[in-house]
Amino acid sequence: MPLQVLFGNVWRVLNPWIAVADGVAWLWRQLGQDWTPPLDYPRRLGMWPGAVALALFAALELTYAEPASPRALALAVAIYSYAMWFGMAAFGRRMWDDHGNGFTGYFGLLARIAPFGEHEGRLVIRMPFSGLAGAERTPGMLAFIAVMLGSVGFDGLSRASFWQNLRADLEGPYIVDAPRTAELLSTGMALAGLLACILLVALAYRGATWIAEAMVETERPLEPEFLQSLVPIALVYAVAHYFTAFIITGQYIFSLASDPFGFGWDLFGTVTYSPNIAPLAPNIVWYVQVGALVAGHVAGLMVAHDRAVTILPARDALRSQYAMLGLMVVYTIGGLWLLSRG
Repeated sequence: MPLQVLFGNVWRVLNPWIAVADGVAWLWRQLGQDWTPPLDYPRRLGMWPGAVALALFAALELTYAEPASPRALALAVAIYSYAMWFGMAAFGRRMWDDHGNGFTGYFGLLARIAPFGEHEGRLVIRMPFSGLAGAERTPGMLAFIAVMLGSVGFDGLSRASFWQNLRADLEGPYIVDAPRTAELLSTGMALAGLLACILLVALAYRGATWIAEAMVETERPLEPEFLQSLVPIALVYAVAHYFTAFIITGQYIFSLASDPFGFGWDLFGTVTYSPNIAPLAPNIVWYVQVGALVAGHVAGLMVAHDRAVTILPARDALRSQYAMLGLMVVYTIGGLWLLSRG
């Protein structure tokens, strides 16, 4: 994520599914064969496959009882990889990856924030956030961004004490005599909560754009015009929720680098390195989280305002932003509340 925001879409080079598919395509050509995708990708599908893929990943991470289980991860990676490669074979490598790979869509949106971009195959330098200018009319993109925002929001919600108490009350009658039933109920509750958070994000944005359309009395639909203003918010939600985990667990790279395969090696003399599990004071963590949320929402409002003055007369542009300002305030308050409960 930091590489995408700082240096642009480096995921296009690091993408393992494309790398494998390109390798197979090269080998196929060396054998004198030619492959033409048998299907045309339906335009109406847009980003819907990618939104579903990203939501399934979020569901595994946030609702499954053992998301770190090697068996579960291996099965999930295998199923996801098969889906990606079959899609590439059917619709073309880049076509399916751009629309059906949740990670490509996620990192691609974040790369629009970067000061480096691509134009006609050339690297260009641009103002940060300028890649978010313009309308986003790809079908399913609102659903995709709602998954980006809603999944992180649910992650914060699931850590709140009231949610944990509710989960305990649901599992309580079954945890001893029927643990499998208790696990299924807990997973179902979490899945419902995840879907509710995603839906709430989408409805809040759609409601704000509906109000904006009514205030300026325009026949132009404003939903695609301001949609990219949510991308900075998705970024700072992820930063606010996960930067402490990154700082703490990231320290394990020193010991793992010396013994990457668990063979008892000590390549760099750091295998016994002990991470500092409390590198930052709680107050500093809170200030960073609050600062990130506020900065991200301000950036989102700037993107929306820039788009408004581009497509609307000055008076209507200002009026259209009242609803967007209200939306940003709601998102900010919601984000701060989730952080305070976690």
